Amino acid sequence: MKIPKIIETLINAQNSGDSQIYANCFSDVAIVSDEGNTYSGRIEIQQWIDKAHKKYNMLTEPVKLEETAVSSVLSVKVTGTFPGSPAILKYHMKIKNELIDSLKITG
Repeated sequence: MKIPKIIETLINAQNSGDSQIYANCFSDVAIVSDEGNTYSGRIEIQQWIDKAHKKYNMLTEPVKLEETAVSSVLSVKVTGTFPGSPAILKYHMKIKNELIDSLKITG
Protein backbone atom coordinates (compact mmCIF):
# COMPACT_ATOMS: atom_id res chain seq x y z
CA MET A 1 0.00 0.00 0.00
CA LYS A 2 1.31 3.43 -0.93
CA ILE A 3 0.81 6.00 1.81
CA PRO A 4 1.87 9.65 1.98
CA LYS A 5 5.35 10.26 3.39
CA ILE A 6 4.04 12.16 6.46
CA ILE A 7 1.77 9.24 7.41
CA GLU A 8 4.63 6.78 6.90
CA THR A 9 6.83 8.93 9.17
CA LEU A 10 4.05 9.05 11.79
CA ILE A 11 3.66 5.25 11.83
CA ASN A 12 7.43 4.66 11.97
CA ALA A 13 7.81 7.15 14.84
CA GLN A 14 4.93 5.55 16.74
CA ASN A 15 6.40 2.07 16.30
CA SER A 16 9.87 3.17 17.41
CA GLY A 17 8.49 5.11 20.40
CA ASP A 18 10.02 8.38 19.17
CA SER A 19 7.53 10.93 20.49
CA GLN A 20 9.57 13.89 19.19
CA ILE A 21 9.49 12.73 15.55
CA TYR A 22 5.82 11.75 16.00
CA ALA A 23 4.91 15.25 17.23
CA ASN A 24 6.91 16.86 14.41
CA CYS A 25 4.51 15.21 11.93
CA PHE A 26 1.87 17.71 13.10
CA SER A 27 1.37 21.40 12.40
CA ASP A 28 1.91 23.91 15.22
CA VAL A 29 -1.86 24.21 15.71
CA ALA A 30 -2.78 20.54 15.20
CA ILE A 31 -5.43 18.83 17.27
CA VAL A 32 -5.54 15.14 18.22
CA SER A 33 -8.67 13.46 19.60
CA ASP A 34 -8.32 10.05 21.25
CA GLU A 35 -10.28 8.19 23.94
CA GLY A 36 -12.46 11.25 24.65
CA ASN A 37 -9.50 13.59 25.15
CA THR A 38 -8.19 16.39 22.94
CA TYR A 39 -4.56 17.45 22.63
CA SER A 40 -3.56 20.74 20.99
CA GLY A 41 -0.18 21.63 19.53
CA ARG A 42 3.03 19.67 19.26
CA ILE A 43 3.96 19.77 22.96
CA GLU A 44 0.66 18.27 24.15
CA ILE A 45 0.71 15.75 21.28
CA GLN A 46 4.26 14.68 22.16
CA GLN A 47 3.35 14.27 25.85
CA TRP A 48 0.21 12.28 24.98
CA ILE A 49 1.91 9.85 22.56
CA ASP A 50 4.89 9.36 24.88
CA LYS A 51 2.58 8.47 27.77
CA ALA A 52 0.40 6.23 25.56
CA HIS A 53 3.40 4.38 24.15
CA LYS A 54 4.88 3.73 27.59
CA LYS A 55 1.51 2.60 28.94
CA TYR A 56 0.47 0.36 26.03
CA ASN A 57 3.74 -0.52 24.21
CA MET A 58 1.90 -0.15 20.90
CA LEU A 59 2.85 -1.35 17.46
CA THR A 60 0.83 -0.08 14.50
CA GLU A 61 0.45 -1.71 11.09
CA PRO A 62 -1.35 0.12 8.26
CA VAL A 63 -4.16 -1.97 6.77
CA LYS A 64 -6.11 0.31 4.41
CA LEU A 65 -5.98 3.95 3.30
CA GLU A 66 -8.97 5.90 1.98
CA GLU A 67 -8.25 9.40 0.66
CA THR A 68 -10.51 12.23 -0.43
CA ALA A 69 -9.70 15.78 -1.45
CA VAL A 70 -10.03 16.97 2.17
CA SER A 71 -9.10 14.05 4.40
CA SER A 72 -7.51 10.62 4.77
CA VAL A 73 -8.72 7.66 6.79
CA LEU A 74 -6.05 5.11 7.65
CA SER A 75 -7.21 1.81 9.11
CA VAL A 76 -4.50 0.32 11.32
CA LYS A 77 -4.02 -2.88 13.28
CA VAL A 78 -2.72 -1.91 16.71
CA THR A 79 -1.18 -4.40 19.12
CA GLY A 80 -0.01 -3.70 22.63
CA THR A 81 -0.64 -4.19 26.32
CA PHE A 82 -4.22 -2.87 26.28
CA PRO A 83 -7.49 -4.77 26.68
CA GLY A 84 -8.75 -6.09 23.35
CA SER A 85 -5.35 -6.18 21.66
CA PRO A 86 -5.02 -6.43 18.73
CA ALA A 87 -7.56 -3.88 17.55
CA ILE A 88 -8.42 -2.21 14.26
CA LEU A 89 -8.53 1.56 14.67
CA LYS A 90 -9.20 4.34 12.20
CA TYR A 91 -7.01 7.43 12.01
CA HIS A 92 -9.10 10.26 10.51
CA MET A 93 -6.56 12.83 9.33
CA LYS A 94 -6.48 16.18 7.63
CA ILE A 95 -3.15 17.02 6.05
CA LYS A 96 -2.23 20.60 5.24
CA ASN A 97 1.11 21.78 3.84
CA GLU A 98 2.52 18.24 4.20
CA LEU A 99 1.83 18.16 7.97
CA ILE A 100 -1.04 16.59 9.87
CA ASP A 101 -3.46 19.31 10.96
CA SER A 102 -5.90 17.03 12.76
CA LEU A 103 -6.10 13.41 13.85
CA LYS A 104 -9.13 11.70 15.32
CA ILE A 105 -8.70 8.09 16.41
CA THR A 106 -11.79 5.90 16.44
CA GLY A 107 -12.47 2.21 17.04
